[in-house]
Amino acid sequence: MVSKVGVPKEILDNEYRVALTQGGVQTLFAQGHTVYVQKNAGIGSGISDKEYIQAGAKIVPDADSLFENAELILKVKEPQESEIQLLNKKHLLFTYLHLAAKPKLAIELAKTGATCIGYETVQTDSGSLPLLTPMSEIAGRMAPQIGASYLEKPHGGRGVLLGGVPGVEPGEVIIIGGGTVGVNAAKIALGMEARVTIFDRSLERLHYLDDLFNGRAKTVYSTNHDVEAMIPKADLVIGAVLLPGKQAPHIVTAETVKKMKPGSVIIDVSVDQGGCIETVHTTTHSDPTYLFADVIHYGVANMPGAVPWTSTHALTNATLPYILKLAHFGYDAVLEDRTLERGVNIHNGRVVHPGVIESVRHFSKADLIAKIKQR
Repeated sequence: MVSKVGVPKEILDNEYRVALTQGGVQTLFAQGHTVYVQKNAGIGSGISDKEYIQAGAKIVPDADSLFENAELILKVKEPQESEIQLLNKKHLLFTYLHLAAKPKLAIELAKTGATCIGYETVQTDSGSLPLLTPMSEIAGRMAPQIGASYLEKPHGGRGVLLGGVPGVEPGEVIIIGGGTVGVNAAKIALGMEARVTIFDRSLERLHYLDDLFNGRAKTVYSTNHDVEAMIPKADLVIGAVLLPGKQAPHIVTAETVKKMKPGSVIIDVSVDQGGCIETVHTTTHSDPTYLFADVIHYGVANMPGAVPWTSTHALTNATLPYILKLAHFGYDAVLEDRTLERGVNIHNGRVVHPGVIESVRHFSKADLIAKIKQR
């Protein structure tokens, strides 16, 4: 089977990534596939149309042309309203979806008839998330540097230098969740010479973290009592909770946030799955922060979009083996590969991923109640 693959230009606020490098295009082209790339799709990641053409791509002028020609659509972020209207049952969409936090979008995508596979729910037998990992690594590494910037007084922060200086204690960083985001955030925060505490609910993971950081990071089993007691002491809190395919639970309550020091900073990397801090909501790169109880909140859901050269290459490195399978076998690739099968969120007009189904059910009930109240 030879596929027609489409790479549209991302249109989310300040999203500069693109779903495929010129190297990825060249690999697909060499295997006989036709690759359509929307004009200027790679500019934000430093990839010109000329480079795509040299790799074998066909440049199309707009999204309408791309969706009309292509069958396998490769994106970075979830489809926006104008893109949803272009999807139909011939399409196989491969992108980050995070539908557990966007049940309305899940319903809209199901209506298109397209098959939608979420990078973030592609999962191996061992439980790892190979296509989420690279962006989690990047977001985790970005979080301390972003937090350090917002702690500066001109940005509204407390005026704390995370690393401190001789004779002045360093800043206090608390990380909620010891997964990929948490580990990478801790690496950078420790590199800045901050004091770092990591909360997690897996003793096995806490043992691993203690060994990994050789005791330099404090590890704490996450209970409501300890979270409520320790969060108010933090200068920077980084949310890093992940339940694959499901909405993140609220670990830090609004009442706990109210006890934090004025000018301290919260960065919730799990905001794309609903966020693990009750007071966080999604923001954008053009308007990234807001205040709640004098605490700076940063809730940008596409953090890696700010470093697109790194992100685009890291993403393609991870996705290309799966893209090749989908391009060659179409949906049949899912039937032969359990890892890909777990990534399917929507198929044949139905939401099929368990975590998303749960979210849609809750949304539908809440939506029905709201309509009854309006009457």
